[in-house]
Amino acid sequence: MMEGDSVTLYTGVQTKQQEDIKWYFKDTRIAHITGDLSKICTDVQCNGDTERFRDRLKLDHQTGSLTITHTTNKHSGPYQLKIFSSSNSFEKIFSVTSQDVPASERDEMKRKSVMEGESVTLDPAVNKNPNDVMMWYYNDTRLAEITGEPSKICTDVHSDERFRDRLKLDHQTGSLTITHTTNTHSGEYTLQINSSSFSIKRSFTVSVTDVPDSGLSSGAVVGICVAVGVILLLLAPVIYWKRRSKDTGIRRSDRANGVNCLMSDSSHTSSTQTEQI
Repeated sequence: MMEGDSVTLYTGVQTKQQEDIKWYFKDTRIAHITGDLSKICTDVQCNGDTERFRDRLKLDHQTGSLTITHTTNKHSGPYQLKIFSSSNSFEKIFSVTSQDVPASERDEMKRKSVMEGESVTLDPAVNKNPNDVMMWYYNDTRLAEITGEPSKICTDVHSDERFRDRLKLDHQTGSLTITHTTNTHSGEYTLQINSSSFSIKRSFTVSVTDVPDSGLSSGAVVGICVAVGVILLLLAPVIYWKRRSKDTGIRRSDRANGVNCLMSDSSHTSSTQTEQI
């Protein structure tokens, strides 16, 4: 397991309200239940030396199965199940290992932040056993399930339309991808892995951030673009006419100045010749 996961250890039996079921961690009793429910205890109620399990143990009254929540590496080790009845006794040993993953890596894997419209992938980060059943949940809604061969993906679109045509399940790794996300996909996702003797629950948190809004709808933006285009088309002839008129005026002014210069030069020449005469 990974730190923070929950694990359930199955007894594999249905009680007949006659059994006496005890759980031990190493040599310390951590849970005890009798078939008639006359005695039920967990962690410090059973033994004062079980502080590491305080408020972390849950006992199934029907089967005697034990759940350990919010695990840490302190919960790694052998767990022993003992079942006693008037006719026989039964023992079973589980070996539990909780990996000590750095907080930064754990947060990166379990906490996902994306922008609206992007895809997000939730990776179980486990070696999938072909016989295991993997189920993905959003709140209490089951989104997807993979059972080995044949693998299948199911989406409960009748109760949650927000995931329609947005889920992809990797049959090899069990990872779940949510495409075209919106802020309605933000929340907590749970992966449950079931085997014949145990189950593991792992939680993921997804946060989808809205894309900054200009305050205008797409229709309004299109309308503005069209209006600007029409205005430019209407103004084009006017701009062209003004530009041409300006150029024509400059040419006329230049010709007028040229004539004046010529006339001035001619007058000067005539005056000079008269003086010489």
